[in-house]
Amino acid sequence: MKFNPQIHHRRSYRLRGYDYSRPGMYFITLVVKDRLLSFGQVENGEVKLSEVGMTAYSCLEEIPVHYPHVSLGEFIVMPNHVHLILILKDSFPEENTDVWPCHGMARQFGKPIAGSVSVIINQYKSAVKRWCNKNGFEIFQWQSRFHDHIIRDERAFRNISKYIVNNPAKWNQ
Repeated sequence: MKFNPQIHHRRSYRLRGYDYSRPGMYFITLVVKDRLLSFGQVENGEVKLSEVGMTAYSCLEEIPVHYPHVSLGEFIVMPNHVHLILILKDSFPEENTDVWPCHGMARQFGKPIAGSVSVIINQYKSAVKRWCNKNGFEIFQWQSRFHDHIIRDERAFRNISKYIVNNPAKWNQ
């Protein structure tokens, strides 16, 4: 069923008024459309990545190359979703647009903000989808949007990191 704004009322879980381009730590979850096992499978508590899953993993590792103001905490590519901790540093230069073009981003209401969590994640998702389209995996699709959570302290960071690391072991639960 296609999205119908009269029936489907999408609520934003984002913190109203929060600047998602400001320094901080963010727990992100991205899901494959229809929760298809596009990225691989879990065997004996270990993720075995498919070709698409290996690409999703490689593209994650490249995020700091394209966005020098970003580092990654724990991350994992699961069979039908990705978890990661995105760490935005104090300041950022213009991002490397060689592969992920983000021209014309301005700090205006309703416009993408260069270097923000949304821009980074949407560029990541686009890079994976573009690779899939070029390499015979056109059927692959992401679920629209993504889930984010602002990590507010060291304790939350440790708990979320542990959750990410232990995710494969809990796959069958």
